[in-house]
Amino acid sequence: MNMKLGWVLVGLFACQTAFAEAERLVARFSELRPNIIIKSVEATPVAGIYALELEGGDILYGTEDGRYLFNGDLYELGDTEIVNLAENNRIEKRRMIMANVPRSELVIFSPVGDPKAVINVFTDVDCTYCRKLHLEVPRLNELGVEVRYLAYPRAGIGSRSYDKIVSAWCSDDPNLAITKLKAGQSIPDATCNNPVAAHFELGGEVGVTGTPAIVLEDGRLLPGYLPAEELVQRIGI
Repeated sequence: MNMKLGWVLVGLFACQTAFAEAERLVARFSELRPNIIIKSVEATPVAGIYALELEGGDILYGTEDGRYLFNGDLYELGDTEIVNLAENNRIEKRRMIMANVPRSELVIFSPVGDPKAVINVFTDVDCTYCRKLHLEVPRLNELGVEVRYLAYPRAGIGSRSYDKIVSAWCSDDPNLAITKLKAGQSIPDATCNNPVAAHFELGGEVGVTGTPAIVLEDGRLLPGYLPAEELVQRIGI
C-alpha cells in the first residue's frame, strides 16, 4: 500500500473510531446545539475525554458519557516542559491546509535563487501594520525568505477594502498593484475570477483574527507585525 494513503486510512479510521466511542457526547451536543456543526472528533490522551472540532476551528472538550463539556487548551505536563497539545494539533492542521493552497492563487515576492524559508501572510491593503510589514519584504527577500500573500480584507467581503484587494489580484501586475495600495496609492478597479473570498474563509479556518497574520511552513501562526530580522530569528534561519 502507498505509505501516504496508508496514513490517510489510519487517520480516517481513528476519526471514525473516535466518533463511535464519543457517540453519546456527539448526540447530546447536537441535540442541545443543533445549529453548530461538528467537523471532527478526536480522542485525547486523557481517558474518556474527546476533542470536538467545530466549524470555524474552535475546539471543545467533552466526556464520553455526554455529561460534561469545557473549552480551553489541553496541556500535558512533560518531564521538562509544559506542552500545549491543543496548539500542537492546530499547528499540524495549519501546515496541511497551507501546503494545499495553489501557488497560482498567491501574490508572491521571491528572493533571488532558492528560498531558505517561506512565509504565508494574510494581508489587508488598508491595515497600518500590513503596510509596515510590506516595507520589510525587500529585506526579507535579501535574507532568503519568500513572502506569499493571501488576501484577508478585515472589513469583510463586499467592503471597499475587499474591492481594492480584488483589484490587486485581478491586475496585470499584482505585485506592483499591492505595493501601490499599501503605499496609499490608488489602482484601477478590476474584477476577475479571484480567490479573495476563499482566502478570507481560509483565514478563519487557520485562526486568523487580525492582520497581518503570518503562517510559517511548519504551521506556527505569528499574529501581527515583526521586523525582518526578528521574523527571520523566529523562523529559525
